[in-house]
Amino acid sequence: MDTRGHRKSDNFEDRGVGRAGRRRGGGLPLTLLSTIIRRLGLKGSLVLAVLGGGLYLFLPQSAQQMLLAQLTGGVATTSSSTKSACELSAGHRTACDFSRVVLASTEAVWAKKFQAGQLPDYGQAVAGYVEPTLVVFSRAVSTGGCGHASSAMGPFYCPADQRLYIDPDFYGVMEKRLKAPGDFAQAYVIAHEVGHHVQNLIGSSRLSVRGETKNQVSVRVELQADCLAGVWGRAAQASLSITDEDLAEALTAAHAIGDDALGHTDTRTFSHGSSEQRMRWFKRGFEGADARACDSFAMKHSAL
Repeated sequence: MDTRGHRKSDNFEDRGVGRAGRRRGGGLPLTLLSTIIRRLGLKGSLVLAVLGGGLYLFLPQSAQQMLLAQLTGGVATTSSSTKSACELSAGHRTACDFSRVVLASTEAVWAKKFQAGQLPDYGQAVAGYVEPTLVVFSRAVSTGGCGHASSAMGPFYCPADQRLYIDPDFYGVMEKRLKAPGDFAQAYVIAHEVGHHVQNLIGSSRLSVRGETKNQVSVRVELQADCLAGVWGRAAQASLSITDEDLAEALTAAHAIGDDALGHTDTRTFSHGSSEQRMRWFKRGFEGADARACDSFAMKHSAL
């Protein structure tokens, strides 16, 4: 994958280094919190958002704060400083520039797809593509409608403010902790979160399925986002010189964040799909190159 000389998106905010303060009072009942931690596991919680911006963002703010306190030793996020997150290190500068190039590529791809009407149809009027904004931060950040988040939560998309959030340090987490190195693995993360933005625009992120649990519907949402990331990858293949080795990096990342790879054994608790499903749906988008083939809501759950 070669991002040299490519346009960097201007839809970008550097929120700097988040300040932290001790959390006080109230919040989520400990019994419910224990259930959340038990179901997600610590490792699952650490990569919760890259799994799709999932459960965390739909919890009440008090629950978010309590979960963050558990993960960060009782520290809750507050406002950010004016210090640049991108300028903390040479690695951060590289990560910020790379992320902006990938975002610019997704903008070009999805603008064409929306203009051509090459999208799954959920009966919602869809105008042109509305570009999301990428927010980089360090340590902690406050969103415009999805509460506070710690870097421990990983990258995520907030539908309320149509922004993607990422701490550049997460790329190191992918390489060292998740064993998913490589620039296209990193690009997959951004493209997946952009996939959630696409879902927000076309309405699939708000769908329900009769007879299915919230977890089962969540699996549909996450697999569709993986597929949409694959659609972007195929469309950008020539311009970004994406190779078979790059594709293997993305599939390694998709495998690493499958529910089973994160230690979940009960399929009834899966909320993002197995490693096999996540890899297959990314390949479905990449090989088919058509977002209309990403309609995960058009098939039985057993066939996903």
